[in-house]
Amino acid sequence: MTPENRADYWTANLKLLAILLVIWFIVSFGFGILLAPALNAVSLGGYPLGFWFAQQGSIYVFMVLIFVYANRMNKLDKQFGVDEQ
Repeated sequence: MTPENRADYWTANLKLLAILLVIWFIVSFGFGILLAPALNAVSLGGYPLGFWFAQQGSIYVFMVLIFVYANRMNKLDKQFGVDEQ
């Protein structure tokens, strides 16, 4: 890998991390705390939506983000020729 490719790989990795962390922050802090009173007007499975995001929704979203990160990193590794297979 050339130094330019390393910089591009690292930039793409950081960009992906920033996007996923912003999503995680919006869901966990935004939906679970800041917007919880407004979201509580909606009910999901018998529970207020703000409460659901604070207790379960942010965990589900976080798990999905882990799989998205792993999938996108595998594609990024193949794109830059540093995959393991």
